[in-house]
Amino acid sequence: MTWKTLRLPLFVLLVAALGWSFWRSGGWLQLCAGLALFLFGLQCLEDGLRQLAGGKLEQLLARSTGTPARGLLFGIVGTTVLQSSTLVSLLAIAFISSGLIQLAGGIAIIFGANLGATTGIWLLALAGQNLSLSPLALPLLVFGVMGGFFGPRGKATGRVVMGVAFIFLGIDQIRAGFEAMGGNMDLAEAGGSGWAQTLLFVLVGLVATVVLQSTHAVLMLALAALAGGQLQLDQGLAIAIGSNVGSSVSTAFVGMLGGNRSGQRLALAHVLFNGVTALLALLLLVPLTWTMRTLAGLAGFGDNALLQLALFHTLFNAGGVALFWPWQDQLAALLLKWLPERDEPAVPATVAMEGAAPVERLRARHLSGPALESADAASAAVALELRHLGGLSLEVICQALGLPADLYARAEIDDALLDARPLAEACHDVELLYQQRVKGVYGDLLGFMGRLEAPLDQEHQRFWAGSQMAALQLVNAVKDAKHLQKNLGPRLREPDSAVRQAYVALRRNLFGQGRALHGIARAGDGGASTLRLDELDRQAEAFDARFRDDLFEQVRNGRFDGLEAGSLLNDQGYAERIYRSLRQVSAFAEEPASLQRLRQLAAHGDGSPETRDGKTRPRNG
Repeated sequence: MTWKTLRLPLFVLLVAALGWSFWRSGGWLQLCAGLALFLFGLQCLEDGLRQLAGGKLEQLLARSTGTPARGLLFGIVGTTVLQSSTLVSLLAIAFISSGLIQLAGGIAIIFGANLGATTGIWLLALAGQNLSLSPLALPLLVFGVMGGFFGPRGKATGRVVMGVAFIFLGIDQIRAGFEAMGGNMDLAEAGGSGWAQTLLFVLVGLVATVVLQSTHAVLMLALAALAGGQLQLDQGLAIAIGSNVGSSVSTAFVGMLGGNRSGQRLALAHVLFNGVTALLALLLLVPLTWTMRTLAGLAGFGDNALLQLALFHTLFNAGGVALFWPWQDQLAALLLKWLPERDEPAVPATVAMEGAAPVERLRARHLSGPALESADAASAAVALELRHLGGLSLEVICQALGLPADLYARAEIDDALLDARPLAEACHDVELLYQQRVKGVYGDLLGFMGRLEAPLDQEHQRFWAGSQMAALQLVNAVKDAKHLQKNLGPRLREPDSAVRQAYVALRRNLFGQGRALHGIARAGDGGASTLRLDELDRQAEAFDARFRDDLFEQVRNGRFDGLEAGSLLNDQGYAERIYRSLRQVSAFAEEPASLQRLRQLAAHGDGSPETRDGKTRPRNG
């Protein structure tokens, strides 16, 4: 049985089990209801703050990669404001996957996100004292709903206020649930004693964080249990260590499965950082606990277990950052070694046009699930994938012309290749190449674009529609190359004749056009590109007119018959359509202004060169 068929029965079973447990225990119902309110409040708070930030958060992230210290600061501030280290980590993975920031900058952000997460625990520890927050939450709910009547920013502000209100209500309900359960839930003796008990509660913290997808929620439960006497401080410390590992497991799951190689490296860095930090915290648990108690006593809260748990959480995260900080470059080098870029299989040197064994279909290289967190990151990923798809399309077109797949990208061209007869055993079935090298990437690109749920402004909508059209034009060019190959290949292998010379001229011209368009796309020099495209258009029109004139001249001289002339005209039409398709991709509109600003900020921050006019265009190949 597959997971899809099991999901519904398992969900029904879970609902039935929870319903029975709620009927059996009112305290358990209060605890679960409080947890649900708390998680919903965190979601409202996160969504509202993201809407209020607009594109500022992405701009700050792009600007933050200039130095490790700035990346650390962004991680701390971003997580403190949004109260979600997972969100900040996924946003960093999205930017790395889309090529907007480099791995070293992302590692510093991960360090900062872990430190920033400790600020929320302090707030929860302060809120978890013997003080009811419900009286404050009720008016906040009213004000939050009222904010929805005052435009988009008012609605976002209201969502933040409602998030705070639901968090307050959740805290009170969680605390009341633990109090109602009383002696029915005494965890002090669970798991025996010593290291066995410590490891058990580390595992509890890890699993609970993976399930709830929130370190804050797990630690809030631990704080409430501490306040209610159902949990001892040492057990709470173990849960805090486990929750840290759990938060990186959640991020790694999204980053490793839904990311490209760049995103996977950062996800692995997060796991390594949190895993090693947790291991050291366990090994040094006794001196860390002594340090925590000493500092708590000096600060005046030596008898407050909740604040001591928050202090411990801060201490071992800060210790992890101090340990890893000098080794950032070495960590980045190791990640590049462990997760190198996947080598894309080259077109085989000899593949017969019939009976060729199919190979595995190529997939997209630059698309990742985390990139869908941001419209700009998603647009950057699409631009990179269009370049990838364009390169593959030009390779297939070269094969259709009987030329080496990489000839268009070579610095120097052997002119004799353009006149040479292609070997029969080296000719490729373009339809097979399309299935193997183009269709999978094209499908991944369209699927990725269809999954974006972030709201798009007019510029992003135009870019999105233009990207879909550009991808379609590349596929059309490959399909036209398949039709062109039917006559071109056999004619080029014939002995010298006027017909063969006409096909050689057609091949030379189409290859030159594709190579020129590739060069224009690589240059990306704004106005100069437009001038070069206009000149290329004039050259294309002149060639087409001259080709037709020569063709009819040959017919009049009796060197071509009518059937040969008709085939040449049809194939010249295919070549013209291929050029027009590639030309439309090269003339594709500029990326959204917000994405261009992000590129400029990132380039200024990490010292990488900008394009000459400060703009980038998602061109083919």
